Amino acid sequence: MDVVRLGIIGIGGMGSNHAGYLKAGKVPGAKLAAVADIDPKRLEWAAKNLPEDVKRFETSQALIDSAEVDAVMIATPHYDHPPIAIAAFAKGLHVLSEKPAGVYTKQVREMNEAAGKSGKVFALMFNQRTTPTYRKLKELFESGELGELRRTNWLITSWYRTQSYYDSGGWRASWAGEGGGVLINQCPHNLDLWQWTCGMPKRVRAFCQFGKYHNIEVEDDVTAYVEYENGATGLFITTTGEAPGTNRLEVTCDRGKVLIEGDSLKFWRTRVPVSENTATSQKGFGKPETWKCDVPLRGGGGGHQEVTRGFVNTILHDKPLLTPGEDGIKSLSLSNAMLLSAWTDDWVDLPIDEDLFHEKLKERIATSTYEKPDVESKVMDVEGTF
Repeated sequence: MDVVRLGIIGIGGMGSNHAGYLKAGKVPGAKLAAVADIDPKRLEWAAKNLPEDVKRFETSQALIDSAEVDAVMIATPHYDHPPIAIAAFAKGLHVLSEKPAGVYTKQVREMNEAAGKSGKVFALMFNQRTTPTYRKLKELFESGELGELRRTNWLITSWYRTQSYYDSGGWRASWAGEGGGVLINQCPHNLDLWQWTCGMPKRVRAFCQFGKYHNIEVEDDVTAYVEYENGATGLFITTTGEAPGTNRLEVTCDRGKVLIEGDSLKFWRTRVPVSENTATSQKGFGKPETWKCDVPLRGGGGGHQEVTRGFVNTILHDKPLLTPGEDGIKSLSLSNAMLLSAWTDDWVDLPIDEDLFHEKLKERIATSTYEKPDVESKVMDVEGTF
């Protein structure tokens, strides 16, 4: 195979964004061959804005069965990600899915099992893994430069959204349509980066507020505390109701501290490990000598296009994936655990009780009294929102 024929399932905001850079030829070795959407208006958009040879289908299954594609990109509402992926694997197609992997881990585990049995390439659109600051943080951990983790604090309140955002689609901001709020929609990126660099905690205690700033039934404000196996702790705070907001990650380890804010990474390195200094220093107030280091960062971060290029290169050249699809269950486990903790008003151990979470989610769907306002669905420009 010299060219991967790609089909995009769901050509709303994100799907049309992917179609744009594929149409422009920004992913070598890839050809946009087909699109699918259940909304006739989106197919009309495709007819006007995409090349004539791009086939159009009214359902995901029709595209999957068409033999027109070698791989699919899934950009539909969240609940649909696993079943569409499973159907694609069954047809022998490679899969690149938008985040999140799904809404509940039980469903995503089935998707991961189908991917493994198929032998096909499976990737998730965790485009923020391409960001130089987070790549460097992971490298510092893996090299041992930071030593053992002690504490993490992530204040990520820059995901501001207006009421019109939630009103823009009938599926948004409901338990039945979206399966959650800020944790399932905006924060999969941050939760993925958090576990990718710092590892998974062993238990979670979270406090979620539902519809605090918006007319929605799902969470738009979250404060979570986590504990790791080695005794390290972490705090994760997020919301879609504050402006201008902050995106600040501080990681403290035995060999120093890293602060990521915006596009900058600052590293304070202790000359000796803190644990050693604490045990051996004869000075009661004697902090270890600390050096502030300028850490070089590579590249500018290729975002969605880099993830798609990596996916295509894995198919064509067997290159390692930056964003393996099977990793998606990890960040979803964190968001599921935070919601379950809030619903039960208690600690939640990881891995979570998948059946209990699914049961609680179904209860909220069944007892929901939330009604969406009568607003016409629209596709929003997602450029610059990632």
